Amino acid sequence: MRNLPFITVDVFTDTRFAGNPLAVITDGRDLMEAQMQAIAAEFGYSETSFILPPRDPANTAEVRIFTPITEVPFAGHPNVGTAHVVATLGSLFGRAVGDRLRFEEKAGLVEISVRRHEDGTVAGTTIRAPGPLKIGSTVTPEAIAPCLGLHPEQIETARHAPVFASVGLKFILVEVTDLEALATAAAKIEPVLALRAANLAEDCDCALFLYTPVGPDHVRARMFAPIDNVAEDPATGSASAALGAFLTTLAPPEAHRRLRIEQGVEMGRRSLIDLDVVSVGGVFDHVTITGTSVEVMRGTLSL
Repeated sequence: MRNLPFITVDVFTDTRFAGNPLAVITDGRDLMEAQMQAIAAEFGYSETSFILPPRDPANTAEVRIFTPITEVPFAGHPNVGTAHVVATLGSLFGRAVGDRLRFEEKAGLVEISVRRHEDGTVAGTTIRAPGPLKIGSTVTPEAIAPCLGLHPEQIETARHAPVFASVGLKFILVEVTDLEALATAAAKIEPVLALRAANLAEDCDCALFLYTPVGPDHVRARMFAPIDNVAEDPATGSASAALGAFLTTLAPPEAHRRLRIEQGVEMGRRSLIDLDVVSVGGVFDHVTITGTSVEVMRGTLSL
């Protein structure tokens, strides 16, 4: 029998049992892909990450990320949380790690910086989304509203129509009219499946990222991914990053814009995601995602 060590953290929060839970398998060597998928399903979190030795010794680790039903090429909260775990451990596979980490992932190389308290404990981690901004097709309010149990008039289109966008993982970005519409939304699997069938060219499981502004550079959001068996996600860094990048296209971009995403409120797991969106020469360049994490459990899995 093999004992497989794991650590769980709550991400985008400094309070246990808030934020988005993540399981981190700290040594995934020799695991088959099917085993990784089974372990992710057993935890049942929106994502579980697996740390492996890097293919390139110049990097810190290879990281693979699984939802309960599939592997994903990149996700925000698994990177923020995994970086917190790695920085707390201080070494991986016999090598010391510093405060600049590089994770090899399906979507590309993810660069991470670690911020520490005066006593050396981890205060937060910042990741750079690996992909360029990719904007896909738009969706009509009439098509998206049934997926969310809303009326078409509750979908705000003054700034943009619902749209597919990605900086590593693709979502449909949907602005709703107000907090009431945000609170009453609930994903409906049959309309979502129909929406996916109508948009197969987008190669996306039609994960829905809803938001509404609540102040200057501050939005409230929710994320539903029923096809991935994620009824609702308390914090979605990759979707937040896609939103921050996409919003730069709606007006002449600032060289540096900060945006705070508040998510998970309706679930009782409030999360805070801080974005820094950088443009160069009036064109989007990259976005970073910053968050805190707090450890919850350590243990071993028996295989």
